[in-house]
Amino acid sequence: MGDETRIGILLAGHAPDEIRKDMGNYDRMFADLLAGHGFTYDTYAVVDGEFPPGVDAADGWLITGSKHGAYEDHDWIPPLEEFIRAVRDDGRPMVGICFGHQIIAQALGGKVEKFEGGWAVGRQNYRIEGQPLQLNAWHQDQVVELPEGAKVIGESEFCRNAALLYGDSIYTVQPHPEHTNAFVERLIESRGRGLVPDVLLDGALAQTDRPTDAQIVADRMAHFLKRGA
Repeated sequence: MGDETRIGILLAGHAPDEIRKDMGNYDRMFADLLAGHGFTYDTYAVVDGEFPPGVDAADGWLITGSKHGAYEDHDWIPPLEEFIRAVRDDGRPMVGICFGHQIIAQALGGKVEKFEGGWAVGRQNYRIEGQPLQLNAWHQDQVVELPEGAKVIGESEFCRNAALLYGDSIYTVQPHPEHTNAFVERLIESRGRGLVPDVLLDGALAQTDRPTDAQIVADRMAHFLKRGA
């Protein structure tokens, strides 16, 4: 294994085609976010039914975002939940982002639902591990009931369960540190109009010239994932 930590990326969705050709898919966005930490990557498109041979295929695991809901009826969701429980039982580190945050909670006994308060899009204010952070978000679903053993370590006014810690092996966040401001701009135009209220999209666009604290979360993710090496 040498000095590198092998991360298995479980791709739970794909970036829109018109963005992917310019900015890459979600796995590339995470590789860019975590650049410099000495990781190598294998991607498994679980959304297309492609799963790892076992939990020992990587030192640590990362579950991406998705346009799908964790509670939706898709053939790939039950085996993904089974894999999540296997990783939990094995003790390897696992990180979940947005959909990943939600599906891990659901797999371990929590509840995810479409939030009655609507959408969070673009730059949002969080407090994670006691630190104020500004991060991009794109979600309507939320973890509304915690699994046993989950500890809330991050929240916002909109999302009370915005970051969760499970023992010393699973770390999940609802916002998207891998979403650059440029990506948010493209996502608003390709996927947002007609789906998310224009007032939220316009407000998000107005803040895409402001920096986020994505690197702080990226460094925490990397520190966490290296525990498996």
